[in-house]
Amino acid sequence: MRAPGKKRGRKAAASIAARLNEHVALEAQTDGSLAACFDGYSIDLGNFSTGAIDRAQKLRTGLALDAFTSGGGSAADQDVDRLVRRLARRGLLEYSLARSGEAHDQVVVEPQVPDYWPQMPALDGADLIVLSRFAYLHRRGTEMILESPRASALFRIGDPELVSALARLTTPHSINKLRRQHGFPGLALLALLVDCRILFKIDAAGGDGLRADEGDDNLVLWDFHDLLFHTRSTEGRQANPLGGVYPYAGVLPPPPAVRPRWPGKKIDLSKASATSPAAVPPVARLLRGRHSTRDFDDQQPMTLAELAQFLDCTIRVQSKWQSRLDLGGDGPLVAYTTRPYPSGGSSYELELYLAVANCAGLARGFYHYDADRHALMPIEVRPGQLDAMLTAAEFAMDASRPPQILLTIAARFGRVSWKYSSIAYSLILKDVGVLIQTLYLAATDMGLGGCAIGTNNIDLFAKMTGIEFHVEGPVGQFALGRGTRDGE
Repeated sequence: MRAPGKKRGRKAAASIAARLNEHVALEAQTDGSLAACFDGYSIDLGNFSTGAIDRAQKLRTGLALDAFTSGGGSAADQDVDRLVRRLARRGLLEYSLARSGEAHDQVVVEPQVPDYWPQMPALDGADLIVLSRFAYLHRRGTEMILESPRASALFRIGDPELVSALARLTTPHSINKLRRQHGFPGLALLALLVDCRILFKIDAAGGDGLRADEGDDNLVLWDFHDLLFHTRSTEGRQANPLGGVYPYAGVLPPPPAVRPRWPGKKIDLSKASATSPAAVPPVARLLRGRHSTRDFDDQQPMTLAELAQFLDCTIRVQSKWQSRLDLGGDGPLVAYTTRPYPSGGSSYELELYLAVANCAGLARGFYHYDADRHALMPIEVRPGQLDAMLTAAEFAMDASRPPQILLTIAARFGRVSWKYSSIAYSLILKDVGVLIQTLYLAATDMGLGGCAIGTNNIDLFAKMTGIEFHVEGPVGQFALGRGTRDGE
């Protein structure tokens, strides 16, 4: 008879540990506080006990979460927990998942949002799980990355067997069925992936794991590439470098400002278009006078009356009409509006939200512009959120102070994707460009200053409005006010 022993194929359960990002170091200060140092910066984390500071040194290689987060921990455990969570809120941690006795990590979890904390929801053996249609696997340098635009963290895959195991989940599988198969990923990893919505549970009564099963009706309207583009070209739901960081300055020379000429004989248009300065059309003078203003005169801020006029001539609804959709039968009746700027398919999916810092006659706060009723609707937000939005705009413009009014251009995504396939997000961005030029020209004509801003934080906007980022979210920003001097 064979001696009793462990069942073959059964692997030890994995545990999760927090550890510092490789470029972060912890340094004890002379006043007893602890600081996180990276890239020439130092962040004060506060004062902690000597025991907590000593244990924190294990964060370099990994400190198991269950060593200090279990209920009823000691005062020292609570101190360590407070320290680790402060590091997590600042995006200075990653989390490794490894099985006992194995030298390599099964996966490493990289947070993509500031408030990420590993959660492992309970999974039952009968639960059916399937891969999200937004999940994708790709190479980053020498690492294999599993992520999703819906996820609050990405996963660096350290065990090649995981790839084939997860590939099975293109169709729904029960946890019990997965357990019986070779290369079972383990409940801990599956739970982490469910929490990040890279995997999701479906109803055993009839779900097939396809588009209608995942999320709400607004999510059904998104194509994979559009949602990925939205989250990876904005702040808030990714941790990649963003903005003017010149990533290829040491790799390639800067491209020329003007395209090299095509060969052949030129046709000189200057003779055909020569006119006197007095004959230049007003629109041409307006276009040539347009410029970006980054600094505003807070001693003479723009007024509520000027703001009302500005919104009236740029984005206010001018008329409304309906048309029945011809689909070879009784199609639905679709409502449309007419506004001062053009929009693809007359969708007019763009909305304006105003972060007001300084406007004569209007209280500081956050507002939605109701383009139909030509009215501002106050939205209650935390002061810190409003400050964060205005400060981010100030930083993005490299300005000396926040703008008097920050216009956030948000899109009701479904308004476009309900009609257009494959090009929905592209059309939205085209509409944003048209609207921004309209805002520039109106500001120039009224003697106000404006500046387009290339970044926006979709997670901050979602918290301020309470709207899911895939339902309605920012796609552009524009600073507005009375300028102090000419911009660029």
